[in-house]
Amino acid sequence: METAVKIKGAPIKDRHSTGETFGLILRYNFDYLQEWAPVARRGENIEGVHQARVALRRMRSALGLFRKAIPRSITDPWSVEMQWIASTMGAARDLDVFIHEGLKAMSGKIPLESGEKKLTALAEQRREEAYVQVRALMESERYQTFMKEFPAWLDSRGWYKEGMPAAERSRMDKNIRRYASMVLSRRMASTLSFGNHLEEMNSVELHALRIECKKLRYAFEFFLPLFVEKGMVSFGQHLKGLQDLLGVLNDVAVMPGLLEKILADSTDLETVQYAGALVGWRARQYEEIRAQLTTRWEEFSSSALPWMK
Repeated sequence: METAVKIKGAPIKDRHSTGETFGLILRYNFDYLQEWAPVARRGENIEGVHQARVALRRMRSALGLFRKAIPRSITDPWSVEMQWIASTMGAARDLDVFIHEGLKAMSGKIPLESGEKKLTALAEQRREEAYVQVRALMESERYQTFMKEFPAWLDSRGWYKEGMPAAERSRMDKNIRRYASMVLSRRMASTLSFGNHLEEMNSVELHALRIECKKLRYAFEFFLPLFVEKGMVSFGQHLKGLQDLLGVLNDVAVMPGLLEKILADSTDLETVQYAGALVGWRARQYEEIRAQLTTRWEEFSSSALPWMK
């Protein structure tokens, strides 16, 4: 499997206004998308689609985080396009994860060698089909329009619309540190509220908690340069540990649905048998991993909030 890629944060400073910070975060992540888009198109490196989707999710998250300062009427059209691109790439990413983190991790552990080989070949075929869709996306007029018009909007600072009310302009011109503290506190409160009755939560509820953790982590990463001297790194480690565990649980939970899609046209008995055994094995792993969740949650939920110091 390819080595994980670490994203650095946008170069924001205390001196920046809320509107300036908004633009810096979006520009940084759009540039990151441009860097990985050709890799995603080729499909040779699974980090291509993954990192392109990460950049899109981070940009959509930024649009949401700044909603108190910049109205949805300005940002929603861009959010719709980002969601469309990311979701169109979703099938390729799901199959990359299944093949490289699911099948490879289980290779040789279930004594159904012929079924394993057949399912792997079938998954690789589905992956090729999914990457045809990725390439078609990138060749589409809609995608190319977004990739041209969005950076132009950033360059022109299009969120500073002509004739905007003075109150709106004032919110954008305020220093970013106070706004960042407010956003982080709200995200933390939302995440903690999702964690109630953790031991009783089903896979759908755990997925919702995972999304909340992801939103909080994006906010943490965006604003890290403002609070790095106050223990943000330590807080981020607890958050990442929880999010990573929830990510593994989600991968296991969605496997049956993904297998159903992969096997849609297959009637081969050995392939179906191996798929069934794989689901059973992963279900056992799910329970083992879930047993660790309470500890991770307690570490995270008891963390000090460094941006409040």
